[in-house]
Amino acid sequence: MAQHLDGRVLSGDASVSVRDSIRIVSPGHLAFTVTLIALGITGFVTRDFSQMWQPVPKWVPGRTALVFLCAMISLGTGIGIAARRWALAASRVLLVALLIWLVVLRLPNLFYEHPVVLVGWTFGSTAVMVAAAWVLYIRFAHERDSAHPGFLADATGLRIARTLYGLSMIPFGLAHFMYLDATTVLIPDWLPAHVALAYFTGAAFIVAGLAVCVGVLAYPAAALSALQMGLFTLIVWVPRMLTGNVTEFQRGEFVSSCALTAGAWVVAESYRERRSSAGRIAIA
Repeated sequence: MAQHLDGRVLSGDASVSVRDSIRIVSPGHLAFTVTLIALGITGFVTRDFSQMWQPVPKWVPGRTALVFLCAMISLGTGIGIAARRWALAASRVLLVALLIWLVVLRLPNLFYEHPVVLVGWTFGSTAVMVAAAWVLYIRFAHERDSAHPGFLADATGLRIARTLYGLSMIPFGLAHFMYLDATTVLIPDWLPAHVALAYFTGAAFIVAGLAVCVGVLAYPAAALSALQMGLFTLIVWVPRMLTGNVTEFQRGEFVSSCALTAGAWVVAESYRERRSSAGRIAIA
């Protein structure tokens, strides 16, 4: 194997461009890729679970090994979903890992932990990432073989992924009402009517979630909820991070907000796809 200066790698008679081996299908895909890579690096550097995997109950065994496994999954799949050859396998690995996390470490808590809204928030945070991974898995599976995309890579799988996303928005919105003081204190002073704004954004999350679940005005609902999360990240957390005067909890919330925005972006983009000969699918 020889490598030329123009970045093309020769293997036998075939030449493969390094640039061509990387494929980003959309802005949301790019944001999600960067987020996963950043979370993976964070896990290795801090030797702790990154925000995508937090919180982790104390009863979970082998925490040290699990920390590095989660960091490896984040980093590896983040790189993998941007690689043309490995995108399908990487998205499948990420989806399976996050589904296991959701079912084993999030879902049972809804039945016995309190307060339910905060438990639902934690469930929703993981579910958004599951939905994003699922959407990418479906897309890559159809690009590989539209006739036989694989298990839950069909319209049913897409409905489940979007429903998970919609359900996640509901506790996000309810938290704005139940923890009004904690919400309004985050709103910058230059914005007026803090209480009204907290109520409005909370209601917007709930309405958007219901719209996505029932499939009525689902695309604008998904897009606007993703935009709202992005604006919250930009307006609330970015200025705080730039000051450098933040606690570990606030730094974690910033990372979580970035991850949720990226995941929401991927889900919202799934509504823009249309059936084509290339095997892309969508449910209006």
